[in-house]
Formats: sequence, structure tokens, C-alpha cells
Amino acid sequence: MSSNDETPGTSENPLREELPEEVRTKAPEAAPVPGAERAEQEPAGPAGPTGRQRLVNGLWPPRVSRAQLIVALLLFGLGFGLAVQVASNSDSDGALRGARQEDLVRILDELDDRTQRLEEEKQGLEDQRTELENSSDQAEEARKQTVEKEKQLGILAGTVAAQGPGITLTIDDGKGTVEADMLLDAVQELRAAGAEAIQVNGVRIVAGTYLTDVSGGVAVDGNKISSPYRFKVIGKPQDLEPALNIPGGVVQTLEKEQATVTVERSDKIVVDALRPAEQPDYARSSSQ
Repeated sequence: MSSNDETPGTSENPLREELPEEVRTKAPEAAPVPGAERAEQEPAGPAGPTGRQRLVNGLWPPRVSRAQLIVALLLFGLGFGLAVQVASNSDSDGALRGARQEDLVRILDELDDRTQRLEEEKQGLEDQRTELENSSDQAEEARKQTVEKEKQLGILAGTVAAQGPGITLTIDDGKGTVEADMLLDAVQELRAAGAEAIQVNGVRIVAGTYLTDVSGGVAVDGNKISSPYRFKVIGKPQDLEPALNIPGGVVQTLEKEQATVTVERSDKIVVDALRPAEQPDYARSSSQ
């Protein structure tokens, strides 16, 4: 049988039959990459940045806090001021070195005049301070005196109560012969002897007090009072009692009218009868 009669599948590729077995099975090798051998020989570099890189990263971009900026500005201002002062002193020293004797004398005279003016200004300020201190003391003393004067005027006007040493004058008119003018004489005599506050039977005696005769007694500023008439008087007892007992005085006059008069000294007399404070209709303080 001829070769053309061979069954399909049993024949092989003539080219493959010509190649050796080892050539057919061996895979082709890849071409070498340039620099690969050097890369294989050199060790691998560090994974992170170098120290220089870290230093550069830490310095730039600069990170300045607010406090550091303020300190830097203050230091800059201080340095600038010192530099200006040093330069100014240097210029002044240079100018003085090159000045003439007449110029130096004139500069000294001007300095002396300025010193004298400053001394005078200082003395003037000290004098003003002294005046202010004195005026402050005077104002405080004036205020205290004003308060004390207000109290005194209140006592005289009968708007405030008062207490102090004095006497109690009691007039017992059993016969009903004591008249208003006799009681008014007693008030006037007590005032002349230094009485500071007076009340009679619960009615305060003031500068404008008036007494009138009424049925069964006497009216004091329109308020009827009756015997016994009891006067509470604040003042110096050593002056009040002798003033009432002088010859031909209040006590002898009342006794002639058959009234019983007694005078008692006391270290504490309370005058607590008050008068309402009256407001003027037209008069106003000139300080307003």
C-alpha cells in the first residue's frame, strides 16, 4: 500500500519531525532589561522620607502662632527703638563735640531755664494740690457745720425733739389770777437767760409763739392750756434759775398773784413737743 493510503491522524507535520525534541519543548527566553542586573545587585532604598526632607517639611511652610507673632513684633519694636535712640545720641554727641563754646553756653542756659520752668510748674502743682486739700477739708467742715446748724435751727423752729440739762418751772394758779402776759414774761426771761428749747403743757414754744387769755386758762398759739403750767426748759440751769428769782422778777410777780412757783434743776430735760414744718408760699432759696 502506498503512503497516500495512510489513514488521517497518523501522519505528523514534516517540520516538527525535522526539529529535535528538546528544541520543540524549550520555551523562548525573554530579553534582558537594561539596568535590571544593577537593580538586582543594589539594595532597596528606605520606604519613608529622609532626615533632610523631614527637616525641610518641618520648616516650610512656617507655622507661627499668635503669641509668637506678638512676641516677634514686640522684639522688633524694641530693637527699632534702641537703634533710633543710639543713632540720636550719636548725632547729639557729634553735634555737641563740634559746637562752639558760645553755643555750648547758650545750650546750658536754655537747660537751666527749662529746669527753672519745670521747678516752677512743679511748685505750682504742689500749691494747687495743697489748695485742693485745704478746700476739701473746708468743704467737709462746712458740711458738718451745715448739718449741725440744721439741727440747731430745727430745735429753734420746734421741728425736732431735744434733750439736755435744764430746769422745770411749775406754776400752780389756784386762784385763776395768772394771765397770758405773766407767762409771756416768763418765756422772755428764760430766753434772755439762754434757754434753747421750751415747751409748756405739751406745746412747743418757738420764735413766733403768741399767748392769749381765754376762759379758764391761757391759749398758746391757739392751743388752750390750764393750770398748773409746767415749763420744760433746756439750758444752763445755773443761769436759768437765778434769772427767774431776781428781785422783781418772774417768781416774785407770780407769787404776788398768789400763784405757787417751783423751780427744779435737772441734768436731763426732754422737750419732745413738735411743731409742723411750714413751707413758705413765695420765698425760695437763692442757691436753687
